[in-house]
Amino acid sequence: MILNHLNLTVTDVSTAKEFLLNYFGLQIGGERGQSFAALFDDNGMVLTLMQGTEVNYPKTFHIGFILENEEKVNELYQRLKDDGFDVTPPQRAHGWTFYVKAPGGFTVEVLA
Repeated sequence: MILNHLNLTVTDVSTAKEFLLNYFGLQIGGERGQSFAALFDDNGMVLTLMQGTEVNYPKTFHIGFILENEEKVNELYQRLKDDGFDVTPPQRAHGWTFYVKAPGGFTVEVLA
């Protein structure tokens, strides 16, 4: 069995969508106004974003993107940092990894 769908409630669908399209290469699958967007990854995983007024994910909640190697992680870290996101440098944990707070109220882990 393959997990192929995940829904996130976000405070701003448009900015969360643009963040995921711009930095993580997701593709638009469909939209309904400003309150819903369906995004697809390269393997057909569907990530939906739904508008919510209060988003309170648990402290450790996050979604993750596994990149090909440490160089790709470093490149994305630098790009996010250069674009003004508050990211701590990658570190060795359960791989080469860093976390970034995404627009809309959720956290993303990037690792190799």
